[in-house]
Amino acid sequence: MLTTSELKASRRKPALGEVVNFIFDTFRRNKIRFALTGAGIAVGTASLILVVTIGLTGRQYLLRLIQSIGSNEIWAEYESGAQRITSAPFDFLTLGDMRAVRTQVPGIVAATPVVKLGERIPTREGKERDILILGVYSDYWIVRNLVPLSGRFFDRQDEEAHSKAGVITLTMAQELYGSPEAAIGRTIKLSGLPFTVIGTFKERVDTLGQTEVADDTMVVPYSASRYLSDTENVKMLYFSVAAPSMVVSATSKIRDVIVARHRAESVYTVENLSQLVVLADRVTRALTLILLAVAGVTLTVGGIGIMNIMLATVGARVQEVGIRKTVGATASDILFQFLSEAIAISVGGGLIGVIVGCGIPFSLRLLTEYSIPVSGLSAIVGIVVSSLVGVLFGTFPAMRAAKLDPVESLRYE
Repeated sequence: MLTTSELKASRRKPALGEVVNFIFDTFRRNKIRFALTGAGIAVGTASLILVVTIGLTGRQYLLRLIQSIGSNEIWAEYESGAQRITSAPFDFLTLGDMRAVRTQVPGIVAATPVVKLGERIPTREGKERDILILGVYSDYWIVRNLVPLSGRFFDRQDEEAHSKAGVITLTMAQELYGSPEAAIGRTIKLSGLPFTVIGTFKERVDTLGQTEVADDTMVVPYSASRYLSDTENVKMLYFSVAAPSMVVSATSKIRDVIVARHRAESVYTVENLSQLVVLADRVTRALTLILLAVAGVTLTVGGIGIMNIMLATVGARVQEVGIRKTVGATASDILFQFLSEAIAISVGGGLIGVIVGCGIPFSLRLLTEYSIPVSGLSAIVGIVVSSLVGVLFGTFPAMRAAKLDPVESLRYE
C-alpha cells in the first residue's frame, strides 16, 4: 500500500526526487531479486568491455609479433623458369639485382643477399652433423631484426677483410658447446677452412619454420662465403625500407626492376609481411565479433531477468497503480515510474560491470609486466548498451502497468 507521502506525491506529476524515492522503496522490498538481476547486467557489461579489451590486446600482440620479424621487410626469391625451355640454365638472382634495386627504388635503407650452402662438421661425440651456412651482408641483422645472445655480429670491416668469422644459432651453440658463451672463440672448419665463432643469435620471435634460418645454422660474411662457393648466384635478396607505409609500393617497384633484368620466362617471388598484417587484423576482428555475440547473449539474458522482475513487480503493485490513477496519476506517469525502475536496475548493473571490466585489465597491469589496453569508448558503450537493455526490456512491463484499469486494480487481491 502507498504511504501518506506517496499518496500526496501521486496527485501531481512526480519529480525526479520522488521517482528516486519510489525506486529506492521498490528495491528495499525486493533486494535479492533486484540484486541478482543487476548482477546479470553487470556480468554482461563487464563481458562487453573485456571482449573489446581482448580484441585490442590480440591485435596489438599479433602486430608486435609481425613487427618483431620485420614489418619493413621485403624479400625476393627465384622461383622457376618456363616449362617450355628445358635447356636454359637457371636464372638466379645476383648481386647486380640488389645493386639495381638500391639505385632505382627509393626508400631502401638496407639490403643483403642470402647464399645457402650445406656443410658437415664433427661433433663432441666424434660424429658428424649437417649444418646450414648462410652468406650475407652485415645489413642482414638489421633487415631480419635478429637478437644477439653472446659475442657480436660481424660488421662491414669483417666483410671487406673477408674475415673467416661467423655467428651460430642458440640451438647449435648449446648442442655443440653447452652454452652461447662457451661457443665464443671456437673454430669450425668449413671445407677445410677454419671459421671462428664470434657470436650467437636467435630470431626475435618463433616463425614456425617459415624462415631461411634452421636450428643448425652458421651465418658468415658474404665475402667469406665465396671461399666455399665460386658462384655469384644468390638464393634470396632481402630489403628494408624506411617506413611501413612504403612497403607495398617498394615491393611492386622491386619486382619490376628484377623482372626487367632477367628472361621473360623466369618467375620471381617478391613479397612482404603486409598481407600477414591484414590477416592478423581480420582474425582479431572476427574473434572480437564472436565474443561480442557472447556478451550480447549475456546482456539479453540479463534483460529478460529485468522483464521478469518488473512483471512480477507490476503484479504485486496492482492496487498501488489503481490508487495512483484514482487520485489523478496519468498512464504516462505510471509508465515513467516503472520504466525508470527498470533503467535504474540496468544502469546500476552497468556501472558495476564497467568497474569490473576496466578493473581487471588495470589489475593485470599492476600484477604482471603486460600492458593491456583499455578502451574508454568501450566503457561508454557498456553504459549505453546496459541503459538500452533497461529501456527495451522494461517497456513492456511498464506499458502493462500503465494500461491497468483503476477500478479493477482496486478490486485486485
